Amino acid sequence: MLDKLEKIKERFDQVSEDLVKPETVSDMKLYAKLNKEYKDLEKVVKKYFEYKNMLEGITEAKEILEEEKDPELREMAKMELDELQEGIPGIEEELKMLLIPKDPNDSKNAIFEIRAGAGGDEASIFAGDLLRMYQRFCEKHKWKLSITDFVDGTSGGFNKIVANIQGEDAYGMLKYEAGVHRVQRVPATESQGRIHTSVASVAVLPEMDDVEIELNMSDIRRDEFCSSGPGGQSVNTTYSAIRLTHLPTGIIVQCQDEKSKLKNYDKALKELKSRLYAIEEKKRQEEIGAERKSMVGSGARSDKIRTYNYPQGRVTDHRINHSVFNLPIVMDGELQDFIDRLRIADNLEKMENSGLA
Repeated sequence: MLDKLEKIKERFDQVSEDLVKPETVSDMKLYAKLNKEYKDLEKVVKKYFEYKNMLEGITEAKEILEEEKDPELREMAKMELDELQEGIPGIEEELKMLLIPKDPNDSKNAIFEIRAGAGGDEASIFAGDLLRMYQRFCEKHKWKLSITDFVDGTSGGFNKIVANIQGEDAYGMLKYEAGVHRVQRVPATESQGRIHTSVASVAVLPEMDDVEIELNMSDIRRDEFCSSGPGGQSVNTTYSAIRLTHLPTGIIVQCQDEKSKLKNYDKALKELKSRLYAIEEKKRQEEIGAERKSMVGSGARSDKIRTYNYPQGRVTDHRINHSVFNLPIVMDGELQDFIDRLRIADNLEKMENSGLA
């Protein structure tokens, strides 16, 4: 681990020098990239210095105990040694966490999609409930959630809803929400009072920058249509909504949340790039034999990551076998506990795979 930390320290010193070079300052993209790397490395280097000081303190305390005759000095050295040795395991764990390879997409904005699955009208209503839950979660983090596309459910909620979420580490947090969410409750549409099980799937993609994926614009068909809002009400009588069809793959995206045709086109293009990036990334993972589980599965009731049980007031995340009995609070956007636990489990798995455990 010390060898890895020393190499990081050398890279940190190099980035520090590069940041003040005239050619870096005059290139805003390069400056932003190096500045982000500097901030990421700085966290590790600060903790590394703290660790090195503790190791040096242990060595000095041991030398005093070996050479010093004065009882008072020996007692002080013994106390310092015990304190430092007690703190070493904790700081080593922190360093291991910092050394875990980071997903370069974590800091990006997110493209977020919720689709009703098995369960008919109740699944669409549940999809709407999930949207409200994520809206509240975004509000708590001061993120901006913009709905870019939707299909209303016949009895409320949505058959599909796509949103753009802008905020610090939005994708890094929300990627743990990807999968099939299952609800167990008596639907508003149920006349006999029976508990139904329905599902909605959540997909999360990192929003791609223009430079990250190239598109042949001749492969894209562009259609324009009038915008409408949730519930079918008219939003705009002009043809400002944009639909883009990527002809080679058949992927269709559309955006209608802005009054400006150009803004809708820009958002739709970013979503299309994000979906194409996800396809390419999946191919790459398959090629190196590191294909992870499918993000949303089949949309069946049994293919679930989390269950929301209304009669018991319970929410269970099946990936980490963690349950809480505060369902109303969770549905009000209190998801951080689940996300923190999932992130820890993910990091532990990465530590094992990278040989740091």
